[in-house]
Formats: sequence, structure tokens, C-alpha cells
Amino acid sequence: MSKPPSGRDKASRQTRLLHAGSPMELEARTVAPPVQRGSTVLVANAKALYDTSKPTYGRLGLSVQNALAEAVGAVEGCGPARLFSSGLAAVTGTLQALLKTGDEVLVTDCVYGPSRRFLDGVMKRYGVSARYFAPDASPDVVMAMAGPATRLILLESPGSLTFEIQDVPAIAKAARERGILTVLDNTWGVGLLYEPLALGVDVSVQALTKYVGGHSDVFMGSACSIDAKLLARIDAYLRDAGIGVSPDDAYFMLRGLRTLEVRLARHGENALKVAHWLQDQPEVKQVLCPALAGAPGHDLWKRDFKGINGLFGVVLQPGSEDATEAFIDTLTLFGLGFSWGGFESLAIHCDPQLGYRTAHRPLGGPLVRLHVGLEDPQDLIGDLRGALDAYAAATR
Repeated sequence: MSKPPSGRDKASRQTRLLHAGSPMELEARTVAPPVQRGSTVLVANAKALYDTSKPTYGRLGLSVQNALAEAVGAVEGCGPARLFSSGLAAVTGTLQALLKTGDEVLVTDCVYGPSRRFLDGVMKRYGVSARYFAPDASPDVVMAMAGPATRLILLESPGSLTFEIQDVPAIAKAARERGILTVLDNTWGVGLLYEPLALGVDVSVQALTKYVGGHSDVFMGSACSIDAKLLARIDAYLRDAGIGVSPDDAYFMLRGLRTLEVRLARHGENALKVAHWLQDQPEVKQVLCPALAGAPGHDLWKRDFKGINGLFGVVLQPGSEDATEAFIDTLTLFGLGFSWGGFESLAIHCDPQLGYRTAHRPLGGPLVRLHVGLEDPQDLIGDLRGALDAYAAATR
């Protein structure tokens, strides 16, 4: 018996044009998930409209966002990650999800500058206070600062710009015993080099913009946890604040994630060659690279980390601002720009960013941050040698 014609079959050409080919089953299975660009989600029946166990709206993510969340979580050692529009949004969103008016946050003084600005500005306006501790402070010193209102400790290891390593396992353990949450910015460790959740941290956040994307062309952030109650609070924030990421951005992130381990190994190999060379240059006072023997925090790095990426700092011998700018401006293979984690090498001078710190110890010379990319390290060394020559000439 033939099937009776449906309303679509009897419809006008204009109506059939709008409905033809949608929805349809996938005809082939590809390596990467399909990119679903959709706000509206069509469900099977009336009951399914209010079945929250399945997607009923596209804002919180469909196929490719879900695939990325699962993959990032696998790297960080947990279930699916929660996705944000940028790394900073992952930090600020997590803080808003976990804190309330009257709470206090203890923060490492080397925290990413925009995270600090958010704490001292937006969070302060809403009655959340922040106090900062030296990035090399012992766990006992950190916990001695905690008071009745302390609800969370924000960590970053290695620290932004100055690359201090914190004793994260000890701080996390002591904080948990006091009922204090710990959140760590794991952008440097990216999950493969550092596993904060395995070390006792409650929430690991990172800027996927950096090494996960890997090509300096897309923004995104993530938050990961093995605590279902904390994830529920982050989920509620994402839902209520209307946070979502685009499927196309998620696709690029997922594509970058597939080659993350291979790229990181090359970045680390190149960075060590450049860092060792810099140690022997007379214009260099200190290389702030925790993987180097004798560097500050090296013992903690060796205990807790599985490798190095391409990012480290260089303290030059004492010189003027003009000399530092001459060093930067002479570089040709190192681009001059913020961010890092892409395939390319980058450099910035950092002293203008250090003034806001409260526990900063003078380094004894100008600080330059280098991101060593995937170029031939000998070419990068030649570029740096020319910049050091310019620095030396400007300091005479």
C-alpha cells in the first residue's frame, strides 16, 4: 500500500523550496564531525521539546562543539570541557560561576594581567575582594593569608611573564582541607605538559587560543573539572549568561588539537636550544625558563611537569628603555605581538606590564618574553644575535 502524500508533497513550489533537503540523515561518515550551523533544533515530537537531556537549542553547542569539549577534556584528564569565547572569558566566567558577594579570592601576583584587571575592577564592584601573594610563596604562607571569607585561590604556574612555578599540589591539598576552591590557569601547560586536576586542583582553565588553536587565528577558552557540582555551577552560568562558541571556531580548534602533541614537542625542542644558547650570551643576565637546571622553580617543574613549550623570558643586562626597544626593533624573524602558541615566533618587552604587581622583585635588567615557534632554531638564534648586538651598541 503506497504512503499517502504528506503536506509537503502537496505544498506549493515556494514552500517545497524552503523545506527540501532538510532535515536529512548524514550520507557518509567523515574523520571530523559535521559543522552544524544552527540556532533552531528540530525535535521529533511535542514531548521532546522539553526533554533537556538532548539539545533543544543551538547556543550551547551541537556536533562539533560537543566533539571539541570531549577532546579537550580527554587532554585535561576529565569529562567534557566547558567552552568559552576566549581564554579570558574562561577565567572570568569560572570566577563568576563560583563566587558571590562577600567572598574573597587569594591570587598569585604573577597572574595574567587581564584576569587581575577583572578581579580588581568588575569583581570588586560586585563585592568580591582579591588579595595577592608572591608567586614563589610557600603553601604555608599562602594558607596563612586565608580568612573566613576566602572561598577560592587563583593560581597560574608558570606565572605570566616571569615564569614562577608554584607548589600547586601542596596548595591544592591545604586549600581542600579548609574547604577553599582552587582554580589554575593552565594555558602554559595545556593539559599535555601539566595536569592540574590530577594534582588536586578543582578547576583547570586555559586559553585554547594559544597552543590548541596553534595558528593564531581563532579565540576560545575552556574550563575542566572532575567535580560534578562545580561543573553544574559553571553550566548554569553558561546557560544564564547566554555564553556560546561558534561551530566554525570549534571546528578550527578541534583541527588544531589533533596535532597539538606533535607541535608542542617541536616548540619545546626549539625553545631549549634557543634558551641554552641565550644563557651563554654576555648581554643576557638570566633566562627565565623553568626547564633549565638552576632556574627558579626548576625542581618543582621537574617534579610536576612533563615537558616545556616555546614560551620563556629573558632578562637582559642593565640597559635603557631605548636599548630594549632597539633589541625588539632589530628582530626580523620574531614578530612583535602579544599572545603566543601559534606556529610563529614572537617577542615583546615586558617591563611596562610589571608595574601593577605588589610582590614583584626587581630582575636587575629589562625583561623580554620570547615565544619560540616552529622555525629552524639556528635561524632564530641568528636573529637574536643581531638584536643583542643592537642592544649592546645602544648601551655603550
